[in-house]
Amino acid sequence: MTEDYKIKVQNVTKEYDLFKSQSEKLKSFFSLSKKKSVPHFWSLMGVSFTVKPGETLGLIGVNGSGKSTISNIISGIIPQTTGQIDVKGETSIVAINAGLRKNLSGRENIRMKSLMQGLTNDQIDNMMDDIIAFADIGDFVDQPVKNYSSGMKSRLGFAIAVHINPDILIIDEALSVGDDTFYQKCVDKISEFKEQGKTIIFVSHSLKQIKLMCDRVAWINYGKLREIGPTKEVVKNYQEFIKWFKELTKKEKKKFENKQKNIRKNFDINKYQKEVLNSYESEHPEDKSSKDKVHKLFYGDVISEKMSLFSKILTVLVFVGVVMFSWVNISGYSTTEVINNPSHLVHPSKKMKVQDKDGNIKMVSQKEFKKIEKAEE
Repeated sequence: MTEDYKIKVQNVTKEYDLFKSQSEKLKSFFSLSKKKSVPHFWSLMGVSFTVKPGETLGLIGVNGSGKSTISNIISGIIPQTTGQIDVKGETSIVAINAGLRKNLSGRENIRMKSLMQGLTNDQIDNMMDDIIAFADIGDFVDQPVKNYSSGMKSRLGFAIAVHINPDILIIDEALSVGDDTFYQKCVDKISEFKEQGKTIIFVSHSLKQIKLMCDRVAWINYGKLREIGPTKEVVKNYQEFIKWFKELTKKEKKKFENKQKNIRKNFDINKYQKEVLNSYESEHPEDKSSKDKVHKLFYGDVISEKMSLFSKILTVLVFVGVVMFSWVNISGYSTTEVINNPSHLVHPSKKMKVQDKDGNIKMVSQKEFKKIEKAEE
């Protein structure tokens, strides 16, 4: 029986390298060593869940837990490090600054984002007035987005997202800014989407909003899925955790947070993959290709953000080749002459190559070259 879902997230992880400077990033880019010298941080550590068609799933968790990371991965803004993301339909994410180009005006951003979603210019023209009216940012619609407040960016982003009629709507803290009037307008639109059977992922710190809108809730806790289930139950457990944390002393809070940071810094992806493999083998003892299947589950859909060793070596060789070709060209000697006598590279010719009237190439001094130019004039 085929599993009925709109979004399926399996063993998803996300690693970030913590570069201190651009030069450090550049050195890492060309480094041929497999050993990591740059500290790294795992934003997500093996998150798995499904979202059913027509369901509104809330994502909750303390700041930095990975809620926005998983929503950005689902929407296709950033790739995962490992794991599979299966999304059945077009997604549209609403978050402050998400997809908005700061140097473009609001009107230009509406057109750009709509075109990116596959709409035609005629379709965009037909709904332009409705989007502008919903955003309600007045004459600022023709001003660069870089001049907008956070509330105005959120208004514009939400207005665009709900009018391009996506299959899946992802809302990331977009309702945390703005006035009550716009908030109610957004809630009404979300309710309309729910009635139409749209699938919604709602990321928020407002438990009141979560309780109002969500059918189920996933609690992301320091990079891991702590719990997923009915809204009332998960929210209750999360509130108990928050209450427990607030009752800790300042020293205890710092110790707890440092422990969580160290867990995320020292996360071992190979160890985690082995755990998943052991679990799969215990459930499918007759499957002889379990190792290959788990490896495919982890890396089959991954778009690598890093160059392979072969690519790095090839890049270095091409770079060296271009430099050498340029150097030979500047030296004034032919490639054959340089190969036979490499010292020509550090002792360049004082003559230059010139083609005469018969098409023959000959070497002439600068003085002779000026005479040729004068004669041609």
